[in-house]
Amino acid sequence: MVGSYTATVFKDNEILSTDIQTLDVRKSQKVMQIVQAFRPDVIVHLAAATDVDRCEQDPDWAFQTNALGTQNIALACQKYDSVMVYISSAAVFNGDKPTPYTEFDVPNPINVYGRSKLAGEQITASLLKRFYIVRAGWMIGGGTKDKKFVGKIASALESGTKQIKAVDDKIGSPTYAKDLFGGIAGLLETDQFGLYHHANAGSCSRYEVAMEIQRIMKMDDVSIVPVSSANFPLPAPRGRSEALQNYKLKLLGFPEQRPWQEALEDYLKSELLPDLQNKQA
Repeated sequence: MVGSYTATVFKDNEILSTDIQTLDVRKSQKVMQIVQAFRPDVIVHLAAATDVDRCEQDPDWAFQTNALGTQNIALACQKYDSVMVYISSAAVFNGDKPTPYTEFDVPNPINVYGRSKLAGEQITASLLKRFYIVRAGWMIGGGTKDKKFVGKIASALESGTKQIKAVDDKIGSPTYAKDLFGGIAGLLETDQFGLYHHANAGSCSRYEVAMEIQRIMKMDDVSIVPVSSANFPLPAPRGRSEALQNYKLKLLGFPEQRPWQEALEDYLKSELLPDLQNKQA
């Protein structure tokens, strides 16, 4: 979802890609070989086990990728002096805070996914001096690759569904992947290494996201029903809040990210809806 925007955001940079081969970040020797061959100035580490429920059911799978895979990338960056960007998650927090989380709040994950992503953060910070850890919120993006909430809701609406149930008791900060990458590009110009939050402005529930998608798509005849998360029992516990504030970016004088509603509308109209319509044509 995020990597698909590499060429768009970094179009003025020389991008070295491993598209021609499969790179499993869990294979330390292969990672080292690739980095040795390319000698990149920057590695944006996007590979992750992001299926929260599978992580809960298979912790080894989660930690092999999110922790040890990250360690392999960090060690390669250490050896060949590359700057590392590690994408982390709001899931490192327990979700109890009534206001959005800042970079100065103490992580306390309540599920395996969050613990494995926090382990990746700790490994990155312990092995490197030149790194950016960037925590994102609920990811939006990917077009045809979008298998997340926005993609599912838009597909359901496009297919003629007349009723959609969406959870209204969990909140988060939607993050348009293209905006995230744009923020990373800006950070890379600063040499202000460290930990950052990067989400679009504002927070909301899944129900509010679904309602906004319905408004943008003008599907007024569809019923969007707010429900409790208890209606969708899942293996992994989720905190009440994954809302993020880009506090350090604000303190450094970066402009505020555009509101999540604006980013969502941009994504739907410029990418996702044309892709869905082409599929059905």
